[in-house]
Amino acid sequence: QVQVVESGGGLVQPGGSLGLSCAASGRIFTISAMGWYRQAPGKQRELVATITSGGSTNYSDSVKGRFTISSDNAKNPLYLQMNSLKPEDTAVYYCNAGIKTSMTSTGYSYWGRGTQVTVSS
Repeated sequence: QVQVVESGGGLVQPGGSLGLSCAASGRIFTISAMGWYRQAPGKQRELVATITSGGSTNYSDSVKGRFTISSDNAKNPLYLQMNSLKPEDTAVYYCNAGIKTSMTSTGYSYWGRGTQVTVSS
């Protein structure tokens, strides 16, 4: 009953900027910490940035100072503003959300299908 969908990926030149969005839909009671992850070909999926229910943010060292994670009310939608992009940022970017669908239900981790970001000249 819950869907998480990323959008905004595409091709951008080195040094350029790109903004990603993540929207969760369906029956949502609460959303805990949400985050962005990425996976390049042949590599493990890695953390990019997270934002907690209290609004605290955390970034991987490789994107600090260049990327900004933010959200609207109740952490939905979620955004990732990427500046000063480098070729090594090329990857499929995934959105993750911890969601409870009712007051008494167990929280589950939901993943989007990913959106491709390619940084190349």
